[in-house]
Amino acid sequence: MPKTANSRQKTLVLTGASRGIGHATVKRFAASGWRVISCSRHPFPVDCPWSMGPENHMQVDLADEADTARAIGELKERLRDQGSCLDALVNNAGISPKGEGGARLNSIETSMEVWQQVFQVNFFAPIMLARGLIEELERAGGAVVNVTSIAGSRVHPFAGSAYATSKAALMGLTREMAADFGPRGIRVNAISPGEIDTSILSPGTSKIVAEQVPMHRLGEPEEVAKAIYFLCTDQSSYVNGTELHINGGQHV
Repeated sequence: MPKTANSRQKTLVLTGASRGIGHATVKRFAASGWRVISCSRHPFPVDCPWSMGPENHMQVDLADEADTARAIGELKERLRDQGSCLDALVNNAGISPKGEGGARLNSIETSMEVWQQVFQVNFFAPIMLARGLIEELERAGGAVVNVTSIAGSRVHPFAGSAYATSKAALMGLTREMAADFGPRGIRVNAISPGEIDTSILSPGTSKIVAEQVPMHRLGEPEEVAKAIYFLCTDQSSYVNGTELHINGGQHV
């Protein structure tokens, strides 16, 4: 398993671990020997394949600022047994509410309650976690990866306005964090997935893939997980403040 100079096992904290990209990322890091502290609204599923999963899982509602703050305190406690070091934080959790019948929520029709909930989960929780764990990240010379979206750079036919703008804001935050956290030895980057084969996809995605993606297929969660792993390891030691697009060439 990966060790630092003092033979310490590396540790990842990842939000939104229960399915899709988050689930694949946990498996990728666990397979490489990392300790993975997974965070999700849901309890740890009994059929997950990585060891130490139940022990290292935390339930937290990132839509609740107070519960997020509570979770940060618990994470700091859990990291104390490994020298209060955190090698990577992956802010993967995100919500994309839909209207009746799965309709896209545009900027006119989205209620302020939904705007605030989406931004709390998709934007404010990532900066709360990174700031709350900055000492642990600095101690390890760690990395932060924020998961944005293809919808953050252009209007998407299915992703709602609140989701899209929260992801655009998260990319802006990534740039600011790279400048602010970099002097403390912490790299901050983002990945921007396109049409990935997860449960968040809407009906009609196959048409987008056929018409806009040169590779003519959906991306796999495991392909995104590989990119996240790259950005959290020494292979990307001079990569800071970038957004890596994982979309099969959809933007070309």
